Amino acid sequence: MGQKPQKNCKNLFSFPEDAAKGPEEFLETLLQSKGVRVERILSAGHASAEDFWYDQEESEWVLLLQGSAELEFEGGERLSLCPGDWTWLPAHEKHRVARTSKSPPCVWLTIFLPSDT
Repeated sequence: MGQKPQKNCKNLFSFPEDAAKGPEEFLETLLQSKGVRVERILSAGHASAEDFWYDQEESEWVLLLQGSAELEFEGGERLSLCPGDWTWLPAHEKHRVARTSKSPPCVWLTIFLPSDT
């Protein structure tokens, strides 16, 4: 009889040592299945380019686990986030990351769903 594979446990707050270095966010897909994608993101002083707007085909649920951040929406509305805050971004809602804290860095958990959800 074959041996069952061992279960393992991972930690949302454990990142590679060089993950927060440089101007880019660290992004990792944790799970992807049937149109659903779960990602974790590490941002340290990151902001979207001034002329860049996310305009996504999918809807996105965003949870900030650590740090502080501010999202900006087309039209000028801003949303400040602190640990534990979450928001829903419907598909094609234009938004950008206005700022993220550098220390502590921001740790995000995001869930992407098909736009009809």
